[in-house]
Amino acid sequence: MYSPEQILDQSIDKGTKKVKKSILAKLLLGFIGGVMIAMGFLADIRVSASIPTNLASIGALIGAAVFPIGLIVILLAGGELVTGNMMAVSAAMYDSKVSVVDYIKNLLVITLGNIIGAICIAYFLGHFVGLTHIGVFRDAVINMATSKVASPFWQSFVSGIGCNWFVGIAVWLSFGAKDGAGKILGIWFPIMIFVAIGLQHSIANAFLLPAAIFEGGLTWFDFIKNIVPVYLGNIVGGSIFVSGLYYLSYRR
Repeated sequence: MYSPEQILDQSIDKGTKKVKKSILAKLLLGFIGGVMIAMGFLADIRVSASIPTNLASIGALIGAAVFPIGLIVILLAGGELVTGNMMAVSAAMYDSKVSVVDYIKNLLVITLGNIIGAICIAYFLGHFVGLTHIGVFRDAVINMATSKVASPFWQSFVSGIGCNWFVGIAVWLSFGAKDGAGKILGIWFPIMIFVAIGLQHSIANAFLLPAAIFEGGLTWFDFIKNIVPVYLGNIVGGSIFVSGLYYLSYRR
């Protein structure tokens, strides 16, 4: 592992490079990021929903254990995930390598690509292919989505903070590992824990909630009502509680 000071330097460098990518590259890589997170969540649903209800806690843990594959693919194979950029690009912003406007524009473009990718998986693999369209899988999607939209604004906001604190740490650890195995382990456990706890991730919800909408369980108004506070909480979790605190600790 690199030292925390070195990880901060890498975060600043990677965050600066993310901003310099072309709009097309950001959209394409953002689409890949949304697809991968959605695929991880789809795997979670397919695994956990098939486990009997009297073993629900075990099913939740197993589902959480397969979810991290999405971020592993993004960070090792290539992709852009806005919640990871909330940490990395903000570190570059704190170091005056990019402007506040650059930071906001990066988040907006990557968010667009992520949401399009996540919704495509929700429709084409979930609804059209039928992976979330029948039986226990449909019930699981609707029940999970309903529980998320039932949270009031501030609960969703704080849950988003906690979630992206873990996601930011996972990205931070992946920057700090010197080989592929180390990166996978550094990503796996923080992501597994936030899923097992039940914290809310905006791009994961951008798959789950549309999947429930396509199955007749929610509305697009429910989607917007949930995504806004969770997304804002994700920004705080990644840019303040990870890169912000580490920047103050190791650079200031």
